[in-house]
Amino acid sequence: MKRIIIYFLVIFIINIYILNQVKAENELDFYMNDFYTKSNEASQILKKIESDMKQGLKTKVCSRQIKAAKLGILANESLIKAFKISGTEAPNPTINASQKRWESLLNACKNIN
Repeated sequence: MKRIIIYFLVIFIINIYILNQVKAENELDFYMNDFYTKSNEASQILKKIESDMKQGLKTKVCSRQIKAAKLGILANESLIKAFKISGTEAPNPTINASQKRWESLLNACKNIN
């Protein structure tokens, strides 16, 4: 009977310990997830704008385009930080080209308003 109680307590304590562990992201994972989340959201906004424009809808195009561009710029910043943290060399020409594309989208609508 004592063995059963001891086994039960050991199993109970192990389960409590395992369930209470926090699986925190490290800094690299945080920035990579931030990059993917923001770049995907920006792309979805642009796809929706394109779809709306094909259907002849032009509601809030610039405000949505500005939002997408800001998200894209923030995504690039997160990607650069992730490369710095990982200690690997970032593909600067690719990142710079992406940054210029997002900035041109941002400036195109800012110049209209």
